[in-house]
Amino acid sequence: MRVLVVEDEPVLADAIAEWLREETHAVDIALDGAAALERATVNDYDVIVLDRDLPVVHGDEVCRRLVDSGAAARVLMLTAAAEVADRVRGLGIGADDYLTKPFAFAELSARIQALGRRCRPAVPPVLRRAGISLDPARREVFRDGRYVPLSRKEFAVLSELLRAEGAVVSAEMLLEKAWDEHADPFTGAVRLAVLKLRRKLGGPPVVETITGAGYRIP
Repeated sequence: MRVLVVEDEPVLADAIAEWLREETHAVDIALDGAAALERATVNDYDVIVLDRDLPVVHGDEVCRRLVDSGAAARVLMLTAAAEVADRVRGLGIGADDYLTKPFAFAELSARIQALGRRCRPAVPPVLRRAGISLDPARREVFRDGRYVPLSRKEFAVLSELLRAEGAVVSAEMLLEKAWDEHADPFTGAVRLAVLKLRRKLGGPPVVETITGAGYRIP
């Protein structure tokens, strides 16, 4: 998934981002509320992890503006305040979930996964197509019973192709979902990832290139 982490403590923001990238998510970081709103306008996020006590624009106001704009992203609000009234207030302004600090990264991951399922069509726990099985929870891939070791990017690309259920997925969409905002759209990152993916999956080839449109697994 594409995740935006909004946290004004750089060390914590980097730690959250690194953890989520290990979970194969594409992650961007914003250190204040204004930067968060700017990034949410430019990019389509599945989940926004939003600290409540932000500089420039408070987290409550960021959440309100996101809801008013009709953004599809689900909002997971973080705060050091553990009072029930604070949680109720956060949910009342449009947050989809609430997590108090300090928190376990494993719980953060689980909540993000749960929110991500709400903004996408339901998919089976294990994705299967053309002899390929991909288990998102275990981050394992098999081709005709053979284990296939993949990098994080290769895993993310294959996941998007399988989720499409035979439909064509554009290179732009793969770049949007599997890479963060620092990815150069003019590089051959997607083409290279698909090339490596094909090599690791082995024959017969299952990832098709549709000229001028993108890629698919028929």
